[in-house]
Amino acid sequence: MKKSLFLFTFVLTFLTLTAQKQPYVIYNAKGKKVSYKKMLKTLEKKDMVLFGELHNNPIAHWLQYELTADLHSKKQLILGAEMMEADNQDELNDYLSGKIDYKALDSTARLWNNHRTDYAPLVDFAKDNSLVFVASNVPRRYASLVYKGGGFQALDTLSQEEKRWIAPLPITYDPELPGYRNMLKMMGEHATPSLAMAQALKDATMAHFILKNYKEGALFLHYNGAYHSNNYEGILWYLKLQRPNLEHATLSTVTQENVHTLEQENQNIADFIICVDQDMTTTY
Repeated sequence: MKKSLFLFTFVLTFLTLTAQKQPYVIYNAKGKKVSYKKMLKTLEKKDMVLFGELHNNPIAHWLQYELTADLHSKKQLILGAEMMEADNQDELNDYLSGKIDYKALDSTARLWNNHRTDYAPLVDFAKDNSLVFVASNVPRRYASLVYKGGGFQALDTLSQEEKRWIAPLPITYDPELPGYRNMLKMMGEHATPSLAMAQALKDATMAHFILKNYKEGALFLHYNGAYHSNNYEGILWYLKLQRPNLEHATLSTVTQENVHTLEQENQNIADFIICVDQDMTTTY
């Protein structure tokens, strides 16, 4: 009788839990569900983690903060983000040190429109915990210069001062990488080879500033759009090109109608895939 009661209680509890809707599920590269705790234990052993987000996804932003806080309790952290451009590092440092307030940062740095809701909590975490926060992305005017100027040769016109904010020239570039080729396919008739070069300039520059600010024994946690690190390309390709000895890990964020099985196209794009219900409200 006791065994039957236990079995009934177990089945009822299981059915209740499985009937609940979940806003997201975490998977490994092979499409197997993993717990947040297991993912955390894996990531805390790495030297560099690239957190690929969907820029308007609130689950990704929430998990970025939670992961940052949890990793901080385990290991020395260095933070960095695509959403801040390298030539705004001084303004960012002034904010982190308390020399200027948020209003001054907003007026002097080129913050994204969703900075206050989605990235300010991460920057403030760095401020409150005296962490380095790296503005890693190339200033957009230089990416635009490559795109409109027909390629990397346009960067030769920059002054030495301006070249401080980009990866060292010449930029290593492989146009046959699937990520760059797929980008041109997606853009259709609007695509030109220089568009993929502009993307590569961003990837190379972010990798450059990540490595420039990395300290042995620390973990560098970088926030970027998922396309910049999906399929172990983009930023990661440049990181491994220069420091293949470091231990890297990637996360990606995807949306699906059904989060309980990771679709084939979303498998193997990262070490961990955060699969979010596509009905989730976006931040913009």
